[in-house]
Amino acid sequence: MTNTKLSKKAFNEAKKVFPGGVNSPVRAFKNVNSLPVFIERGCGAYIYDLDGNKYIDYIGSWGPMILGHANKDVISSIQKSIKKSTSFGAPTLLETKLAKLIQKHFPSMEKMRMTSSGTEATMSAIRLARGCTGKDKIIKFEGCYHGHTDSLLVNAGSGAATFGVPSSPGIPKKLTELTYSLEYNNIEAVENCFKKNGSQIACVIVEPIAGNMNCIIPNNNFIKKLRFMCNKYKSILIFDEVMTGFRVSLGGAQKIYKVKPDITTLGKIVGGGMPIGVFGGKKKYMDKLSPSGPIYHAGTLSGNPIAMSAGIKTIELLSRKNFYNNLENKTKKLVIGLQNAAKKYNINIQVNYSGGMFGFFFTDKKNINNFNDVSNCNKILFEKFFKIMLSKGIYFAPSPFEAGFISSKHTIKDINFTIKSAEEAFKKISI
Repeated sequence: MTNTKLSKKAFNEAKKVFPGGVNSPVRAFKNVNSLPVFIERGCGAYIYDLDGNKYIDYIGSWGPMILGHANKDVISSIQKSIKKSTSFGAPTLLETKLAKLIQKHFPSMEKMRMTSSGTEATMSAIRLARGCTGKDKIIKFEGCYHGHTDSLLVNAGSGAATFGVPSSPGIPKKLTELTYSLEYNNIEAVENCFKKNGSQIACVIVEPIAGNMNCIIPNNNFIKKLRFMCNKYKSILIFDEVMTGFRVSLGGAQKIYKVKPDITTLGKIVGGGMPIGVFGGKKKYMDKLSPSGPIYHAGTLSGNPIAMSAGIKTIELLSRKNFYNNLENKTKKLVIGLQNAAKKYNINIQVNYSGGMFGFFFTDKKNINNFNDVSNCNKILFEKFFKIMLSKGIYFAPSPFEAGFISSKHTIKDINFTIKSAEEAFKKISI
């Protein structure tokens, strides 16, 4: 791949109407000091840019394209639905059907509400937690992303359990002072925070498998101890499974770790690639939402029939026998192949994976457990690797802080080609 003339032209035009030329920051390729490619279409495991370049896609719209791009059954469901109208702003049977499918695989979600994005889902879940407990403060973890809600865009303060500080202008400092930002996988920090402030903490929100500081797997008992601490201090445990829900298993991370949260947020895959978010949990909490309770939540496009149709068909297809076994086997083959290819040229990388989700890190550190570990990885090597792989038609996330994703449409041939290309990239980097 050498010609990106049309992508460059498109980016210059986009910068005239969008800040930074994009509608979501990571798309600008600033983390790899490059220019983005503009995508024209996708099919299966592949995407094609404006210049006709073909890429094996390991981003998959940041997770939801688990069935590959333009799945014919999902597209057919969307087409059938769209003929009736794009939106009603009124109840439909599709909403209930999708909710029951979700509930089947996420029994912790006794009742739920649809939203139009993961950000809306987490924002609403936190409001619900505060309303139900009468407490204002929350615990999140550094490096975990829960959408661009003001109270969640915070950096970790100094010490084990200090107040967060705004990580973006426009966010009132007093608002983020209600948020404790702690180190992921550090249960001692959580215990200390609860000991000092337990009576004020409404909830703990966590990615049970982190995907927004690349792919970070929780340590033994980290998730279980969060459940224990929330029980002890009568705080609500929120699992943000917007990324992991239906990605790492049919029942998400909570099925893998056998821990039931009080509230779960979902998105991405649940909409089959259409905009969607879901939050749900114990009936006693969910019934506090309007109109049955006093805590307000609304959304004109919540339960949109197009997203509902896409989600129903997607979950039906994901329920096929051995779907997730096959997906994880391909993921394992890819990450181990990358690691072995790097070793040939004395380049240190570590890999993490779960289900169809993975991450790789340029570091000699044996275990990557938190945001600080990721931040200390070799970003220069990542940038070099990314650019070479893109030139070979391999589309990884343009940031060392983002996870990668496998779809059911990736073939062993695709994975072998990726590993072979990586070996060539590592050879070039090592010179």
